Amino acid sequence: MPLHPVIQVVENKMNAFQVISLTLLSVLAANAQVIMPGRCPRPAVQKNFDAARYLGTWYDIQRLPHSFQKGECSTATYSLKSPGVVGVLNRELLPDGSINTISGSAWAKDPSEPAKLLVSFFENSPPAPYWVLSTDYNSYSLVYSCTDLGVFHVDFAWIMSREPTLSEQTLTELRGTLSSIGVSVDKLISTVQDEAHCSAMSQ
Repeated sequence: MPLHPVIQVVENKMNAFQVISLTLLSVLAANAQVIMPGRCPRPAVQKNFDAARYLGTWYDIQRLPHSFQKGECSTATYSLKSPGVVGVLNRELLPDGSINTISGSAWAKDPSEPAKLLVSFFENSPPAPYWVLSTDYNSYSLVYSCTDLGVFHVDFAWIMSREPTLSEQTLTELRGTLSSIGVSVDKLISTVQDEAHCSAMSQ
């Protein structure tokens, strides 16, 4: 017996949604994105975040894999662009020896939550969250971002340092923070920051 027309439409839409979801999952997986079930978590962020103290250069120590960062020796430099707006300059050394750079802007959507920033690198694309979960401003920073896709989400995370290295104790503590919000810390990859390998970045 055929389904009621309304039920049939709902079923067709659900089947279409499942196909789209599976297709999107396949694309994301192919690009080594970290996909997790459910909606994005809402972790606690750095209390009384001071953007002025956060300015300057940070070295990428560990990160979750994603499609838009393929090199090593990665750094992020933040500067005051205008009142309430931080300039962002990301640099990395690509496998062919060239240096890839991209610049953008970051700002707090809600001034009462200054650690919950939005960052944009392209005029016509929506900004992405950049949440500072923890930092002491002088040695380490833990940043989390998430793209919510309804039935699943894509995690992004960076452990950064003011120097090319970071102590194992601090790394363990920051990885523990990520693990507590459901991030797959076993997927974190280390960024090469060897002085000799990264010498081209200072030229």
